[in-house]
Amino acid sequence: MTARLQAWIRQAENDLAMAEFARSGQFYAQSCYHCSQAAEKALKGLLIGLGQDPPRSHSLERLVDALADMGLEVESLRALQLKSLSRMTTATRYPDADEAPADLFDQRDCDLALGVAKSVLETVTKSLEDADRGS
Repeated sequence: MTARLQAWIRQAENDLAMAEFARSGQFYAQSCYHCSQAAEKALKGLLIGLGQDPPRSHSLERLVDALADMGLEVESLRALQLKSLSRMTTATRYPDADEAPADLFDQRDCDLALGVAKSVLETVTKSLEDADRGS
């Protein structure tokens, strides 16, 4: 594993840890944001690990499409609620009219985001391990 790849995966894991910490303090919007970041960085890390520079995009679906274009099996990723998590990248940080993100996201949103982010990281980790065994 290259240093660049390690950095992306380490940051994805760090973002997930921050999401769990924020959730424990009932900072649900912040937790959702860090979940989206963890998933994005993990997917970009996988692309880097496969020798592809990731697109400059926050769309998790677009990142999964890039992995599929490289011939990777992505059905388990497509089965996740990636679109919802992608939307959290912005919606969790900026007020919408007169509503603060802190008022828009609850424990259920947070638990969904954590589940998706953890699944993405698990899938990425397994894919990287499989790639290491294959080389």
